[in-house]
Amino acid sequence: MGMMDRRTFLGASGAALYFPHILRAQTSDLRSAVEALPQLHSLQISRGDKTVFAEAPRGPGLDSLANIKSCSKSIVALLLGAAIERGEVPAVTAALSEVAPSILPPDATEGAGDITLEDLVTLRAGLERTSGPNYGAWVNSRNWLADALSRPMVAEPGGRMLYSTGSTHILGAALTEATGKSLLAQARDRLGEPLDIEIPPWTRDPQGYYMGGNNMALRPTAMLRIAMLMRDGGKYGARQIIPEDWIAASTQQHARSPWSGLAYGYGWFLSPSGYTLARGYGGQIIAAHAARNIAVAITSDPNQPARSGGYFGDLMRLLDGPVLALA
Repeated sequence: MGMMDRRTFLGASGAALYFPHILRAQTSDLRSAVEALPQLHSLQISRGDKTVFAEAPRGPGLDSLANIKSCSKSIVALLLGAAIERGEVPAVTAALSEVAPSILPPDATEGAGDITLEDLVTLRAGLERTSGPNYGAWVNSRNWLADALSRPMVAEPGGRMLYSTGSTHILGAALTEATGKSLLAQARDRLGEPLDIEIPPWTRDPQGYYMGGNNMALRPTAMLRIAMLMRDGGKYGARQIIPEDWIAASTQQHARSPWSGLAYGYGWFLSPSGYTLARGYGGQIIAAHAARNIAVAITSDPNQPARSGGYFGDLMRLLDGPVLALA
């Protein structure tokens, strides 16, 4: 932290100490904003190592499991970084045919084996999407990997972003083959144990691979610890859990969402205001703002949409306004 940044941080900390009425007013503004969002179930904010806001006005509460939906994609991205650090995967630029040739079906689309793990984690595989209107047919297919990998190429791999749960599922299966551990075992060993959080089993495909990219469940309190991990460069407390250079690479733009306009790194959205975000259907959010020393976890009604022009936009205004005001 530079001298000016340190002074700014200390000044902000001092303001909270010497002018507690300011903090109370900011918290009151935040609570009012939360009350105005009927889809929101819970909100937690950590500043440094202190939780400064933790309320669940609706839903099952802070300590009950919540479906984090597509925030799962960001978890799989962290597991990729862990596998590379351990030498189980040679590099993020390694191709599927090198890392996990056994998952390629006989009728794989031409060029599918050349798709890299980087293409998958940045959602630039080039294959026709399995999300949106294609999602139902995909999850009802007899072989999710074969279905995804035999879809036509609609873009050059490494080109434009094609938001597709199938891409993250392929990545998760490749990690399973490369490490010899299921995604569940990896998540528990490499995130659950060091963060001291519960990671229960979730959906598996017909071949037994845990779903990469959707339907994981975490407690909101566990989501906050992952947000802190991202904010602190892969560390939790004194322990380096995910390599710092992987976190740095994850927070560099590699793609851009055609819907929200947000930049996208290695499995994480990047906002113009400086947030690193995992985003799940309905308004599930794991967010970190390293420059402002803020970590945030949000859960929402998982059965209602959260479009960029609707509720998700409201949540971004919440993050950029009342939440950052607590920093």
